Amino acid sequence: MRNSSTVTMFIILGLTNDPQLQILVFIYLFITYMLSIIGNMTIISLILVDSHLKTAMYFFLQNFSFLEIILTTACVPQYLHILSTGNRTITVKACFTQIFFVVLFAATEFFLLAVMSYDRYVAICKPLHYVTIMNSKVCKILILCCWVSGLLIILPFLNLSLNLEFCDSVIDHFYCDASPLLKNSCSDTWFIEQVVIVCAVVTFIMTLVCVVLSYVSIIRMVLKLPSAEQRKKAFSTCSSHMIVVSISYGSCIFIYIKRSAKDEVAINKAVSVLATSVAPLLNPFIYTLRNKQVKQSFNDIIKRFIFVSKKE
Repeated sequence: MRNSSTVTMFIILGLTNDPQLQILVFIYLFITYMLSIIGNMTIISLILVDSHLKTAMYFFLQNFSFLEIILTTACVPQYLHILSTGNRTITVKACFTQIFFVVLFAATEFFLLAVMSYDRYVAICKPLHYVTIMNSKVCKILILCCWVSGLLIILPFLNLSLNLEFCDSVIDHFYCDASPLLKNSCSDTWFIEQVVIVCAVVTFIMTLVCVVLSYVSIIRMVLKLPSAEQRKKAFSTCSSHMIVVSISYGSCIFIYIKRSAKDEVAINKAVSVLATSVAPLLNPFIYTLRNKQVKQSFNDIIKRFIFVSKKE
């Protein structure tokens, strides 16, 4: 990646300049990061070893957990390094690399949420054809489409911005993001900013429409079920995904709410912390605590481990 500007390094301002608050932020981010990795790795491992968790739903959940791990890893460790060393600088090349991976993983995650909604639609509205429709080949193709879609979202920005010249070097965020990066440019960035907005809105609207259409069909089908027990069981299979969707889309809505320039940076930072540290931490608990099969698999693994330990 080449850049013809005289600025070769950016300075990451982070979340706070207060030394005492920085210690608290470091402890908080370190704990949430480690718990996120452990929680999501646990889900991935359970699905790998348990033969009862080999359906399409758990295949998508496994990929979602993997995305959560790499998304939080693309943001949090670098800021932990900044807090621990005090070195806030990052090269222009490294900054663009971070933007590429963060946007790729985040966009792919939104497309995957849409695919997971479709999976729940097929499971509830077409249960007799579920195994046939959501077969292994289809699932792999859908995952590939999510990654390709995420790549197509980031490439226009990357292609247009690599030759920008920079007059300033301050990134008012805790990781490299497109908006604070463009504010440092000497060049006219209006067109690039519009491209960023269009790509973000297209991702948001396309995936949200898929989610809404899937759940409208699901609700219609569930309301036709004769007994309350059947309706409860049908909704319980979607509840975890609905909570995760609410967190993901709810945090994005905050970004696009009109507000003063003074509040914009602070709110964007708060939403980014929610998306990159809180959400990856909560998702394993949401799926584990609200899913009987995952809980049963976890309990079986623990019992097996205790039995082997006692035997030794």
